[in-house]
Amino acid sequence: MNKIYPDAREALAGLVDDGMTLAVGGFGLCGIPEALIEALRDTQKKDLTVISNNAGVDGFGLGLLLESRQIRKMVSSYVGENKEFERQYLSGELELEFTPQGTLAEKLRAGGAGIPAFYTRTGYGTLIAEGKETRQFNGEWYVMETALTADVALVKAWKADKSGNLVFNKTARNFNPLAATAGKICVVEVEEIVDTGALDPDQIHLPGIYVQRIVLNANPEKRIEKRTTRSA
Repeated sequence: MNKIYPDAREALAGLVDDGMTLAVGGFGLCGIPEALIEALRDTQKKDLTVISNNAGVDGFGLGLLLESRQIRKMVSSYVGENKEFERQYLSGELELEFTPQGTLAEKLRAGGAGIPAFYTRTGYGTLIAEGKETRQFNGEWYVMETALTADVALVKAWKADKSGNLVFNKTARNFNPLAATAGKICVVEVEEIVDTGALDPDQIHLPGIYVQRIVLNANPEKRIEKRTTRSA
């Protein structure tokens, strides 16, 4: 099975439709699938629900899909870097399911593992818990959270072999593997593709069974949200 596609547009061909749910990897602007997000914008598909730790920034990352009005709902834990997100949300144009960051990670992990729900102490007694089942364990109260799955996962890895085995680079390993397993179909954007067998099995972070399509983006932009410097 050939999993390698010539470009991001071809990698998304026939996968995305109006109203779909997508899980998109990345932590801030670190480890986001830049080329795949641009290709998704170019499909002009709309009414999308996007599960992602954050919503990008104005003019980059998922911010592109907000500007083109393709996102109907965001499931996120942090949205503080995007003025267009703020405008759409406050005006009632965009739905938001705000989720604590650790809970969001576990909801994706559970979805990928086939676990329908789990209990967590996070959010008990707050707005997060409203309308949700609660239960006491060992004298502590917990909130039941349901798992998250997606029609398509868009993720970014550092390196892949031709079978789709993936290696992530540092912080990019945060939400990308979770998003990948939660998607029924996973499309991965990588900086390097090597022959099957070239990766040390002990260094593989995500096995290729989760990956259906691979696209090479050898020179991603890799923007920095807030550049901080200090004098020597």
